[in-house]
Order: sequence, then structure tokens, then C-alpha cells
Amino acid sequence: MERRSFLRGAVIGTSAAAFGGTLWQGAASAAPAQPGAGPYGALGAADANGIRLPAGFTSRVIARSGQKVASTSYTWHNAPDGGACFTDGSGWIYVSNSEINPSGGASAVRFSSAGAVTGAYRILSGTRTNCAGGKTPWNTWLSCEEVSLGYVYETDPWGVQAAVRRDAMGRFKHEAAAADPVRKAVYLTEDESNGCLYRFVPTTWGDLSSGTLQVLVAGTATAGSFSWANVPDPDGSPTATRSQVSGAKRFNGGEGCHYANDTVWFTTKGDNRLWQLDLTSGTYELAYDDSLVTGGSAPLTGVDNVTGSSSGDLFVAEDGGNMEICLITPDDVVAPFLRISGQSGSEITGPAFSPDGRRLYFSSQRGTSGSSSGGITYEVTGPFRA
Repeated sequence: MERRSFLRGAVIGTSAAAFGGTLWQGAASAAPAQPGAGPYGALGAADANGIRLPAGFTSRVIARSGQKVASTSYTWHNAPDGGACFTDGSGWIYVSNSEINPSGGASAVRFSSAGAVTGAYRILSGTRTNCAGGKTPWNTWLSCEEVSLGYVYETDPWGVQAAVRRDAMGRFKHEAAAADPVRKAVYLTEDESNGCLYRFVPTTWGDLSSGTLQVLVAGTATAGSFSWANVPDPDGSPTATRSQVSGAKRFNGGEGCHYANDTVWFTTKGDNRLWQLDLTSGTYELAYDDSLVTGGSAPLTGVDNVTGSSSGDLFVAEDGGNMEICLITPDDVVAPFLRISGQSGSEITGPAFSPDGRRLYFSSQRGTSGSSSGGITYEVTGPFRA
């Protein structure tokens, strides 16, 4: 089928790509829509928490670094980063990494069915610079170390089982993880300027203690076919994992990663791109590239963590930029969903929806202070599209 590209708003070929670009048109097309003209409308004035939201949405602060989480005795960690939500009876749990070194780790907040905070606790300690990660289908949280020769740790969101280091998933500068229950693999991004995209295929699905680490092999173009090749030495020493396989495709600073409907979406911060891996056809291509947007200022800059909603919308958090979470819809619209005011020295991290899809959690990693001790974790509630 024809697809329209975010790159210039013109038809550029035939593909099974999921998204196009009707918001930002090329010079020969209609004038571009205005920022904020997405499915939820324009952003309103900043609320009491400094967050600009569309009509019908409200925000609240869930936790602040160095302070007790409401109704608990637990002190929230510094530099909150990647996160995810888990069903907990009639309520849910939000987990959040801590991107500091030393210490790092991850914490969790428990909510009742009405959204009240009922508990908070540590689920991982003694690790380094835990940046992003990913949720598994068996309801564990993969917390990734964004350091050279970093590890992936599998953690229990309920804090009952001890966290386990998963050496077989490789040692490199880990960023995010996304599980694919169809192909029974976990995709992994690498935060290096010449990093790679990996997948880990467990020996037994649901058990990450052993398996095969592979790297994506492809040409240098921004679209084409790909294959997977085994990484000979996942330990990454003395030769880095990204340098062990000839033809491994390079990506400029891998960040967020999200799997849905036979597609892997991942961002690269060095060139501000969103990539799309079509696992059915075995092809990859750019879904968004701000440097090629024409007709006005790019609506999304500083791409970082990414998650998806039940409607098929992607929500991409900005590291810098306008301190926005932008959405990309299946109807080819790229638009801001929210903006945090007065926190230009921070970045937005950890976007994740509650199991019922009615609440979006995320953090401002450094808050108004610009320091790792100033992190703020938020919740936004409103009429999200089903």
C-alpha cells in the first residue's frame, strides 16, 4: 500500500509501514497543521504542576526525589527514568528506574483500584545508572544499566523475589528492552553513537537465564531488509558486542524501544529519529526524522523513551526539546500531548499507561532544580482514546 512519510509529506513508495505524515507537509502540499492540532486538541495553560495538557486532562504529583511518597514511609529515588505498569489485583504498580551512579536500582509505587497510593518500596539496589528497560509478558521488569559493559537485571515489581542479573543478555551500554511474545525474543537498544540493535532469544521462553544474543545486520541505508547474526561473545570483553559481527547496522544513540503488532519501534537520540522494524516482512525504515521535516518546526525533538496506548498511538518522551511528550497516531499525526513548563534543565522519562489505559505515568528526571535530586514523578488522567 502507499505510505506517506514523516520525512517530507510526499508519497515515497510502497510499503506495509504503519505511519505516515499528514501533519507536516512538503512545500508542494497543503500548509502544515499547527502544533497541538492532534486528536486531543491544543495544549491549555500550565496547571498548578506546571504541565500544559489538552482539555479534559489533569495532572498530579506522585513522588519527588528525596521525599516520602504520599501515604508511605518510603523515600523516592533520585533521577527517575524508565518505567512500566503492572496489574496488581484490582489496582496496579508503577515501577521506575534510578539513573544514578553509584546506587541506581529501581523502585515501585502501588495503587488501589481508585488510583490511591497504597505503598512504595525498593525492587533493585546496588546497580549503576539504571536508565530504561522493559516489561516482560510474565510480569517482571527488566532494568538496564546504561554503562559500558552494563547488565540487564530482571526484577520483581512486587518486591518479593530478589532481582537476578541476566548475564546471557549481554554486556554493553544497555538502554531499553521490548519483549515479543510471538517470536519469543527480547529486543535491546544500545546507547552508543555507533551502537546496535540486538535481540535475545531465550532457550526457554519465560526464562532469561540462558539463550542467544543476536545483532541486527543490514546495509547503511535508512530502509531495507535485515537479518540477525549471533554475537560470538555476549560478555563484550575484550571486544565490544557491537564490534564482533561484520555488517552489524549502526544506530546513533539507541534509546526507547516498544513492541506492538509485529512491529518494533525504537528511537535514536543522536539523529533524532524513530525507526520501525517490520518483523513480518523483515524490513526496517525510518518512521520519523526531524531533520527532514518541512513546512515548519519539527513537532518532536530530543526523542527518548517511547510507549504505546491501546488506540495504537505512540507516546514519545523528549530529552530536552520543549519538554514534551508527543504522540504519533495511526492516522499519521505527530503532535504534542503535554508540555512541562519551567524545567528546561530536565528530561521526560518513563512514560507508561495504567492497565486500564486511563492514566499515564512519567517523570521529569531533574525537575525544576536541574539536579538528579530534583526528580518528579507524575500521573495524568483523562479521556485517552480506547
